[in-house]
Amino acid sequence: MPYVNIRITAGATDEQKAELIAGTTDLLVRVLNKNPAATFVVIDEVPLENWGTAGISVAERTKRAAAAG
Repeated sequence: MPYVNIRITAGATDEQKAELIAGTTDLLVRVLNKNPAATFVVIDEVPLENWGTAGISVAERTKRAAAAG
């Protein structure tokens, strides 16, 4: 019974999330021969303010990029 947790920054559409769920399930079925009915995929959306890289949040990085033009 696989459990996959995908964390992404907020903003994905319902269609994109559905594709992630279907694609992840298909991969586990194809590679590991897992039962899709017993495969769980959870998507956590993280606000840009709570996701950071290189010492700053993605929201701050976006703000700085916009200000730089």
